Amino acid sequence: MNTNNKSAAPLKIGFAGYGVVGKRRREIIDARDDMMAVAVSDITLGGDGSFDDGIHYHADFRRLADEELDVLFVCLPNDIAPEATIMGLEKGLHVFCEKPPGRDLADIARVIDCEKSCPGQKLKYGFNHRYHDSVREALALVRSGEMGRMVNLRGIYGKSQLISFGQTTWRTQRDLAGGGILLDQGIHMVDLMRLFAGDFEDVHSFVRNDFWKHNVEDNAYALMRTADGVIGMLHSSATQWRHRFNLDITLEKGALTLSGILSGSKSYGAETLTAAWAEDDTGDPREQTTSYNHDTSWSDEIADFVDAIRSDRDITEGSSEDAYKTMEQVYRIYCADPEWAARWNLKDRLPDRPA
Repeated sequence: MNTNNKSAAPLKIGFAGYGVVGKRRREIIDARDDMMAVAVSDITLGGDGSFDDGIHYHADFRRLADEELDVLFVCLPNDIAPEATIMGLEKGLHVFCEKPPGRDLADIARVIDCEKSCPGQKLKYGFNHRYHDSVREALALVRSGEMGRMVNLRGIYGKSQLISFGQTTWRTQRDLAGGGILLDQGIHMVDLMRLFAGDFEDVHSFVRNDFWKHNVEDNAYALMRTADGVIGMLHSSATQWRHRFNLDITLEKGALTLSGILSGSKSYGAETLTAAWAEDDTGDPREQTTSYNHDTSWSDEIADFVDAIRSDRDITEGSSEDAYKTMEQVYRIYCADPEWAARWNLKDRLPDRPA
């Protein structure tokens, strides 16, 4: 096993889940000379064997424990992802797991308990939007202090249904998914709002499944406030007929608008960052818009993960602590709607945060 080996030997990679996301992750890895795909698993593969390129395949992800690996990428449904992540850590592997980290806070708490007993391994979660250039440049502007203190944020992230083209129906089943559009897609916006403003302590919400009528939400509306008074407004929607990503950030001396995001579906429009400076009170400030034409977020995210492994440093973006806090914010939104929380007994699924 090559765990924590800082030599030039390529890291041997396994994929638990080899659907759209798993295959996209492999494309990035195949383009690198310091990583090497060794084995994949997916329930659709029907058994064990080898592809023409020599990559081993298995129908059961547990068979990956028998492979000689350094890193496991977990691209599985929410109910299985925590088990696969724990398996990888206990096997002595570094693990990259897609978001969300599980169905609820208890799932991620179990993973964190395991992670504590495996201090040599790196665990990273795929909060990919942090690596988009528009997000990184907006964050640098906020942190520079050039525009002063943050006042509020307004985030909208939505698509036209719960199941996108080519996806399977597990996302509409509460026992498998844990939640709907907020947990599946809106969690990215929750993570970004936390990244820019910090944790939100006061939360009010309405959570609904009135349109698609699955037992998971198709719309979530939240009004939130941080300890230092920053207000966040969020709408996560599966009835957004024109797919939309938009984050407005108001500061004392200006404003930032992140609009559109480069994605595999290419349905969210051009990715832009508009900066406006509040130099007068005419309501028509000087603005500058930057457009981003190339999405390097997936490759940059994996490069950051590899650097953490090779240099034996902490995970700084998408750590298990990040994952827990973002998941906790999602559940605070769920629980802030008394009707929604009572319907699914969610108060019992908001445990104390792991020490």
